[in-house]
Amino acid sequence: MNPADTQAAVETGTSEHQILPYLEMGTGFLIGLSIGYVLKKSFKILLFLTGIALIAVFVLESQGVIELNEAHLQESVSHGVDTFKQFALFLQERLERFKVSSGLSAVAGFFLGLKMG
Repeated sequence: MNPADTQAAVETGTSEHQILPYLEMGTGFLIGLSIGYVLKKSFKILLFLTGIALIAVFVLESQGVIELNEAHLQESVSHGVDTFKQFALFLQERLERFKVSSGLSAVAGFFLGLKMG
């Protein structure tokens, strides 16, 4: 900060400490927004590909090309659900590491990103 800026900050009563939290809130919001947007788009793509794979498996099973083991299928699905839960907890922990001001804006950005995605 140069001396002219320091003098202007003293005259107006502002300082770097008052300005920086607003910058942190904007950064947190943008990070949350991008995470929410990418997460929803990724989830949509994952659901689409899973649907295509299930249709292909059921068609192949009905043609007698493959045989499904239901126990193995249930185990695979439960493993996928557990992996998704771990990923959700990871995201939650990362968002909680922000300071309060940027953490709240990150959560708001995350939900807006989910809405936009």
